[in-house]
Amino acid sequence: MTEVAVPSHTPPMPLIALTEDEVLFRENIRQFAEEKIRPYVREMDEKGVFDPAIIQQFFQLGLMSIEIPAEYGGGSGTFFEARLAVEEISRVDASAGVIVDVQNTLTANAFLKWGNNEQKKKYLTRMAADTVGAYALSEAGSGSDAFALQTRAELKGNEYILNGRKLWITNGKEAGIFILFATVDPAAGYKGITAFIIEKEFPGFSVGKKEDKLGIRASSTCELLLEDCRVPKSNVLGEVGKGYKIAIETLNEGRIGIGAQMLGVARGAWEFATRYTQERKQFGKALADFQGIQFQIAQMATEIEAARLLVYNAARMKDAGMNFVKEAAMAKLFASQVAERVTSLCVEIYGGYGFTKDYPVEKYYRDAKIGKIYEGTSNMQLQTIAKLVMGK
Repeated sequence: MTEVAVPSHTPPMPLIALTEDEVLFRENIRQFAEEKIRPYVREMDEKGVFDPAIIQQFFQLGLMSIEIPAEYGGGSGTFFEARLAVEEISRVDASAGVIVDVQNTLTANAFLKWGNNEQKKKYLTRMAADTVGAYALSEAGSGSDAFALQTRAELKGNEYILNGRKLWITNGKEAGIFILFATVDPAAGYKGITAFIIEKEFPGFSVGKKEDKLGIRASSTCELLLEDCRVPKSNVLGEVGKGYKIAIETLNEGRIGIGAQMLGVARGAWEFATRYTQERKQFGKALADFQGIQFQIAQMATEIEAARLLVYNAARMKDAGMNFVKEAAMAKLFASQVAERVTSLCVEIYGGYGFTKDYPVEKYYRDAKIGKIYEGTSNMQLQTIAKLVMGK
């Protein structure tokens, strides 16, 4: 078995207005990812199972509660810092990156913005301590048309009774808390959609099949089954009938998170390929001495830098309270395109070796594909951008 060579150095990365604390935070995350995640990446990918011991370390280091206020046991960090964490972890393993991303970006942020005091105290403290969160919107007939969902919630006394099936739920296997969307009135269309807080132990709730995927294989993607699932009336998140607003606003933030994940994936592959061109010799000289290879490395570096600027800018805008919807869509769209292009070219630079699992770039290539699909396909991002720049 060929040993996977880890780059001995990371090419200098521009700070792009990072503060000293952010630089230190990034370096600490990078070191953790290299030392505690990378040794297990290949095994987790092959088995399609994420090591629970690493998730425990995520909690111990505060990576699962970066933005959760200190009063609930979190780090009181910024949205931007959470993006740095997702990027650096995804540089080593995209599966690890998306676990941290969903916890911080989708689940915790939804509680922070829409939860009442009792819900925050009850659930954010658990999420900061030891409980993984998940976000359940998609269904078999409800993907890009997110509000065509069929899961039904019927109020009976002090409880809602939920029936339906959710698909493609990230963190489904590990999660103990789910933010799940159902309609209280199908005739009302999107105005009937409501967000519910579901605990894994609720009667009538179960986790179904785990998908066998092309990429991010260690990240669990599961179906959720609701069969007369009983949910306390107090577990409505936000207001009844306002679930569509929660979903839209949360996913806008989520797109920046996926942009950060794809940025990390592209960087990770590029670093390995750059190192390889310096080691691999053909026709008596290193690949890096050929102008054609130099141009490819330079083009990839330029596109990665452009993706970074888009992702970082969108994250800064979110933290500043600015309208970031267009910038988030652009960041997610472009970063996913760059990740796919860069990882594909890195496989080609490795040649035949790049097509084998003995070397790391084929996994980066597989992991990159999901970036154009989840949390809004590329076509949906283009539609959003078109509406905002053209009024269409």
